[in-house]
Amino acid sequence: MGSEGISINKKLRFLCLHGFRTSGEILKKQLVTKWPESVLEKLDLVYVDAPFPCKGKSEVEGIFDPPYYEWFQFNKEFTEYENFDECLTYIEECMLKHGPFDGLLGFSQGAILSAALPGLQANEVALKNVPKLNAFIIIGGAKFRNQSVAEKAYSSPNECPSVHFLGETDFLKQYGVELLDSFAQPLVIHHPKGHTIPRFDEDGLKSMLSFLERMEEVAGMEKK
Repeated sequence: MGSEGISINKKLRFLCLHGFRTSGEILKKQLVTKWPESVLEKLDLVYVDAPFPCKGKSEVEGIFDPPYYEWFQFNKEFTEYENFDECLTYIEECMLKHGPFDGLLGFSQGAILSAALPGLQANEVALKNVPKLNAFIIIGGAKFRNQSVAEKAYSSPNECPSVHFLGETDFLKQYGVELLDSFAQPLVIHHPKGHTIPRFDEDGLKSMLSFLERMEEVAGMEKK
């Protein structure tokens, strides 16, 4: 990441992309209440709201307070997107404003974006003015189904460290498994829940802490 990289002695800095029709504050509450301090203390997490106000009912109404936001809109088959280019521009603006970042953490719609951005950045479709991203935390992710987007996003496996949370009863699980092909060395943490931010069991926590150590090493090498 050059002279602007994150020092290995500092926390890993992640831009956090929340789920569809939720918010940065909601994602923060989910992570803080479910993830242990041993994980959170290693991360400098920056939460932002998606650029577009919610255009329909949110699945978290009655659980978390509004306002709710969405990154872009899509059709039922998830093959056509509205405001997609505007979304990519907005994410880059957030990275320029709050960065530099070591990587991305995403849940649901935010995870789909996070997993696609390294390929889109490598193919100069997005994030042209920010340093290369080096690590990814993908919770409940999937691939884009639009062919032109997919060709650029997943043209070659991303070599950067990545951890993927797969829920046994998540309706996106099979698509999250397909997404693994887009990463050269994906670490998978399974959990028994559905489409949600999971808590860690003992094995999952050990895997996550090991992953964070590996990311710190990558950040350190980039610094040099």
